Amino acid sequence: MESTRQKRIERLIQKELSDIFRLQTAQTRGVLVSVSKTYISPDLSVARAYLSIFPSERADEILGNITQNARSVRYELGRRCGKQLRIIPELRFFLDDSLDYIDHIDELLAKDKA
Repeated sequence: MESTRQKRIERLIQKELSDIFRLQTAQTRGVLVSVSKTYISPDLSVARAYLSIFPSERADEILGNITQNARSVRYELGRRCGKQLRIIPELRFFLDDSLDYIDHIDELLAKDKA
């Protein structure tokens, strides 16, 4: 059961990470990274962020780059949220492939109608 504080911090981290990735991907054309959901541990030390990456063909490569640069993303998050959080959580990134799954289901349904 998540507390109100955890939910509030999850929303804050999701908003700030989305803004960080928006600014970073503005330099690379044709790439879009959005944060679909964040979860934080009960002790507020670890945050899991689920990323939706377009184009999905390069998702593994982009997720690998983000994971390698997690320290710099955490630093930037600390600069933005340092006044609101005592401890900046360790960041772990995961791929949210729910949109690809939805597309696959749509393709299967379209084949059944044909």
